[in-house]
Amino acid sequence: MKVHAVRELLAPPEDVWTFVAEPRNLAVWWPGLVDVRPDRRGLAPGARWQVARGPEASLLHRARTQETLLVTDVEPRRRLGFELVDERTRARLDLRPDGSDRTLGRLEVEAPLLVGPRRSLPRRALKQLYDLCQTAAEA
Repeated sequence: MKVHAVRELLAPPEDVWTFVAEPRNLAVWWPGLVDVRPDRRGLAPGARWQVARGPEASLLHRARTQETLLVTDVEPRRRLGFELVDERTRARLDLRPDGSDRTLGRLEVEAPLLVGPRRSLPRRALKQLYDLCQTAAEA
């Protein structure tokens, strides 16, 4: 099943990409993650990162679990794709300019079970990204 969300981010694409391209920042904007440990390749297709989920448990996730994230697609300033291997969740974030100082973010998530709160995953992730970009824009 696939779900997606679109949101205007209040920062230019270069600034959004600079934030998104830092692997450890994924734990700040991706719901449920609390830690990201990239491998030596960093942000590159084929890189395998270790991620830790937060304290919230669900039917599919135990609290404080470790899993592998596989980076599947990177096009600087345009696209980031990854897969949370254990839960078989694929995500693709597309960024495109929306004026001189704005970015349109589109996040698509595909997973076997996207029901209940998981259906809102793209919207929640983009809201976090929006809030972080908004904070940077105001500073």
